[in-house]
Amino acid sequence: MIEILDTTLRDGEQTAGVSFNADEKLTIARMLIDELKADRIEVASANVSRGESESFRRICAWALSKGILDRIEALGFLDGGKSVEWIYSHGGRVINILAKGSMHHLTNQLRKTPEEHIRDIASTVGDARSRGMEVNVYLEDWSNGISSSPKYVDMLADALSEMPVRRVMLPDTLGILDPWRTGDAVSRMLQRHPELRFDFHGHNDYGLAVANSLAAVKAGVRGVHCTVNGLGERTGNTPVAVFVAGLNDMLGTACGIDERRLMHVCKYVESISGVRVPDNEPVTGENVFTQSSGIHADGDRKGGLYANRLLPQRFGRTRTYALGKMSGKANVLENLDTLGLHLSPEQVRMVTDRVVELGDKKEMLTAEDLPFIVADVLKTGPMEEDNIRIVNYSLQLARGMRPVASLKVNIHGSEYESSSDGDGQYDAFMKALWKIYARLGKPHPVLTDYQVSIPPGGKTDALVSTTIFWDNAGHRFKTRGIDSDQTEAAIKATVKMLNIIENFNLNSLK
Repeated sequence: MIEILDTTLRDGEQTAGVSFNADEKLTIARMLIDELKADRIEVASANVSRGESESFRRICAWALSKGILDRIEALGFLDGGKSVEWIYSHGGRVINILAKGSMHHLTNQLRKTPEEHIRDIASTVGDARSRGMEVNVYLEDWSNGISSSPKYVDMLADALSEMPVRRVMLPDTLGILDPWRTGDAVSRMLQRHPELRFDFHGHNDYGLAVANSLAAVKAGVRGVHCTVNGLGERTGNTPVAVFVAGLNDMLGTACGIDERRLMHVCKYVESISGVRVPDNEPVTGENVFTQSSGIHADGDRKGGLYANRLLPQRFGRTRTYALGKMSGKANVLENLDTLGLHLSPEQVRMVTDRVVELGDKKEMLTAEDLPFIVADVLKTGPMEEDNIRIVNYSLQLARGMRPVASLKVNIHGSEYESSSDGDGQYDAFMKALWKIYARLGKPHPVLTDYQVSIPPGGKTDALVSTTIFWDNAGHRFKTRGIDSDQTEAAIKATVKMLNIIENFNLNSLK
């Protein structure tokens, strides 16, 4: 069983522009332990800030109440006992000491001899152990040290084997390793000290953090450090979702992570961190379980010919079929089946032709667009996008004053008016709209995410694509609007959403 240490709240927070407050850190810590089932979490660095102090104290208090304080870890330094005191006084009982794993770092940063450094480590270890704390030791820049100063690394490992240290952590601090060198380096450490328990801590500078972490496991490490969404210094750390999938499928090695909760935790951290998961990110990306090619969709309908072991159901997801110029009849049929729409073969052909035509014009289509395409192609009335229309609206923005929106909306032939202020023009528009819905006793969905795509080139009249993600009684979907004005694009996406909910039974979309 491989131990997973999640360091999202320590190394992950070193991502440029990312900072979690105390409430956010506690919430993420609880999710990592309770939902994701991480074995250990590294949540703080000693003596960093007042906010770090508060969040660490609260996480330790929560963990103590749950009887899991030994799973909460903090980074400490060789600073004459200050880190040990900080961690202990805040309730922590596990310290991860940062030592130097290469002569290059030792001589140029600390300007000490190996013997002096080992004495400093021994003193800090002894101080922590005298307080009943568990001690792990990072060998910072170990990946450079094992190749450029192996005798020093051996000397350090020999000394650590004589100390009351639980784990020795092997960081690829600058992300310079490849899987072959990782395997060789880890094997060398284990051959010299089979009695030590080693962790591997990868960085993703060459995009090899997952591969290196798998190689380290294959070579014999018993713990791997990961972060949610691969957050971390520079290009980040080993992403937990991709690593766990590879661990299960490539090596057939068990760990305690609950795959079914990965997507939920990754999405939450994405929203809190502000760092978006790329659409093509393995396992958790928007497109990873989306087939675009018609021949792939056809193969799936004929026995899952294009499926691999990475099944979406493992991660609480479903396979989808994109609509665009690469779509074939099978893509359209899959989406029609999902929507509960049944057409004749000739009608399917006509709809497919229209989808390809729109895709060729670079129109961005979603499954929720399909009913309107069907209505347009077949010239049917009930699906037309006119049950709810924005008759008129006015947006006012003045410096030093809250934005105000006034609107008139037509719902099934009756017109209603409302106005509201808001934190922004679109927020004011939505609050005015929901006032009308409240008067009519109509439920409405919750906006869960909002993405704006602006083409490069610096043209102020360029078309803006606004994609809004909605949750309507547990059913999640997205709509897009395109306009040269960002707010207008958002309003178009909103009107599309209103008609989707108004015209179709969402139970058929599940």
